[in-house]
Amino acid sequence: MTLMIAFTLHEFAHAYVAYKFGDDTAKKQGRLTLNPILHLDPIGTLLIFIVGFGWARPVPVNRFFFKNPRLAGILVSIAGPLSNLLLVLIAFLFWYICIATGIAQQLPLTVIDFLNIFIDLNLVLFIFNLLPLPPLDGYRIIEDLAPNRIRARMTQYEAYGSLIFLILVLTPLDKYTITPIFQTVLPFVANGINEFFAQIFSV
Repeated sequence: MTLMIAFTLHEFAHAYVAYKFGDDTAKKQGRLTLNPILHLDPIGTLLIFIVGFGWARPVPVNRFFFKNPRLAGILVSIAGPLSNLLLVLIAFLFWYICIATGIAQQLPLTVIDFLNIFIDLNLVLFIFNLLPLPPLDGYRIIEDLAPNRIRARMTQYEAYGSLIFLILVLTPLDKYTITPIFQTVLPFVANGINEFFAQIFSV
C-alpha cells in the first residue's frame, strides 16, 4: 500500500506539472491519473522487495511542447521527489495531531508501523531521486541547469552514467556510495522535520 501511494503520487506529479507547462503526452497516454495500476512497473516493484531497489513506469515527457524547456524541465523533474516529501510532511502532521488530541495512545500498532514505513519509504524516494545520476530526477535537474556545451556532453555519456548507477546500487559498492548517503542524510532530514512539528505542536 505504501509503495503504491508513493510511486503513484510521484509519477502523477511529473505528469501534472508537465501538463501544466503545455505537454499533454502523459495525459493522452492515460498517465495523468492517481490510478496506481497505470504507474507501477511489475519488475521494478518486484525488485523493491527482492533487492530493496526498484522503479515505477516513467511518465513520458516531450520537452518540445514546453515554452521554456529548461525551467519546465527542472520543475517537472523536481515535482516527483517533492511529492514524496509532501507525503512525509502529511504523515508527520497526522501523527502530531494524533498526539495533540490524545488519539495517538489509542492507535493500533499496525497504524503506527504503517506510518513509520510510510515516512521512511517516502524519505528514501525523496533523497534517492535527487541523486545526480542518470536516470534519476536529480540528474535531469542538473542537465537542465548545465550550459548547452556541457549538456550535450552529458547526453553523450548518459548511457555510461546509467551503467555506473546500476553498479553503484546493485553491487557491494553501494556500501561505500549510496548507503552512507542514506545513513547520514535520511536521519538528518527526518530529525529536522520531526523537530519542526514538535516545536509547532509544543510536544
